[in-house]
Amino acid sequence: MTLLELKNVDVFYGRIQAIRGMSFKVEEGEIVSLIGANGAGKTTTMKTISGLLNPSSGSITFEGQDVTKVKAHIRVVRGISQAPEGRGIFPGMTVMENLDMGAFGRADKSGLEQDLERVFDLFPRLKERQKQFGGTMSGGEQQMLSIGRALMSSPKLLLLDEPSMGLAPQFIRQIFSIITEINKQGTTILLVEQNANQALARAHRAFVLETGEITHSGTGKELLSNPAIKEAYLGVA
Repeated sequence: MTLLELKNVDVFYGRIQAIRGMSFKVEEGEIVSLIGANGAGKTTTMKTISGLLNPSSGSITFEGQDVTKVKAHIRVVRGISQAPEGRGIFPGMTVMENLDMGAFGRADKSGLEQDLERVFDLFPRLKERQKQFGGTMSGGEQQMLSIGRALMSSPKLLLLDEPSMGLAPQFIRQIFSIITEINKQGTTILLVEQNANQALARAHRAFVLETGEITHSGTGKELLSNPAIKEAYLGVA
């Protein structure tokens, strides 16, 4: 089943076109990766899907319903949640308060308790540090908190924007292992990531963005073995 579909989406910043005629689908249960250089349009794509940016043309469909003009907070309630680039946690709030913010649109107490336990199972360190202020945590811990907060909305589609940015190697391995586990538990994931090796190795399908356009697509394995992708994004000539 197609969970998300973009059709001919154009996005501008003023007169500068950041996304050009973008079309792709995300099927339910997949990990789909978007890779590309800085300025390729990856984060713009994520912000457009989450409702933080409005396309000038084209459409965005989620679960068969047109959400192109739906406000961002309503998209969260419908099942689209994002862990943004740069983590975006609330540094003056505790871990628990940050997680509570992720559940702002929910009223199902039993479901909230289950999702909190799920987050603590995925990220035991967050359970240990529930009363610690987010701003005093390490970069890796803040990334865990950002993903955990996004999961507290019980998303059908989880948007992850550069989850490994600025992290030490041991945290990168841990974060990607957890991303795989989140997907195995049933959450569909759209992943933007500059660590192309990790992103493609874990993706069911992937797309390469260049100057706001999709230039390559295929399974993660296909792109990993593509000579042009190897040279441009994996550092292999």
